[in-house]
Amino acid sequence: MSRHPDNKPSRALRGRAGRMQGGRGSGRGSAGTVRLWGRHAVEAALKNPERNHRKLWATREGIASLDGELPADFPIEYAQGADLARLVARDAPHQGLVLECAPLEDMFLEDVLTGDPARPLVILDQVTDPHNVGAIMRSAAAFNACAILTQDRHAPPESGTLAKSASGALEVVPWVRVVNLARALDEVAEAGYWRIGLDGDGPTTLGEALPAGPIALVLGAEGEGMRHNVMQHCDALARLPISSAIESLNVSNAAAIALYAIATRG
Repeated sequence: MSRHPDNKPSRALRGRAGRMQGGRGSGRGSAGTVRLWGRHAVEAALKNPERNHRKLWATREGIASLDGELPADFPIEYAQGADLARLVARDAPHQGLVLECAPLEDMFLEDVLTGDPARPLVILDQVTDPHNVGAIMRSAAAFNACAILTQDRHAPPESGTLAKSASGALEVVPWVRVVNLARALDEVAEAGYWRIGLDGDGPTTLGEALPAGPIALVLGAEGEGMRHNVMQHCDALARLPISSAIESLNVSNAAAIALYAIATRG
């Protein structure tokens, strides 16, 4: 186990070696693989025992920046920064680290519904931008959400772009994908959650709509918002009390503010 200058022990990096199969692109490797980049995303994936790691491309500086030590037999290929840039999305800040690994295992809704009032569930309806989903996941980790729930057909795939925006949160926040979001919302209600849809035209502010029990926060895509059927499956619609000087907030900003409000309710 390595140590930092402050003498705090660092966590060991984990990994299961496997053969890399070619593939290029912006965060999607060959079939069945994901390519991650950047120190926070790669380090979190290496420490995640649920990840099946295939291969790490890295500069020596990138390896030195990691918190922990790789297993002696971990498949590493040292490369120059320019070579790594060809493995990731254009102009992506890889920070000297590119990891190819298998996608995370599927999560099931019943496995994450804890009913803990302090742990909200975040539900995204047709939020498809990986930067937004990653940023929301980062806020979900910061405010101890129990999971992110999306509809499989209307959400981005697991990718390097999303993982970089999530800054490590992809590895710690359960991500549940479902076929039918309305049916999932019914299950969420049956588990005791109060479903609050965030809507700019909501009749009350979020603070006024917050109950004492478990909360499922529902957010729709920018511009279009939540679909009508999803709105009908919410127990309340609420708005953030923003100034009339601006029409709306980016969905990831709105999620962060709402999660803070939930975490600090009286």
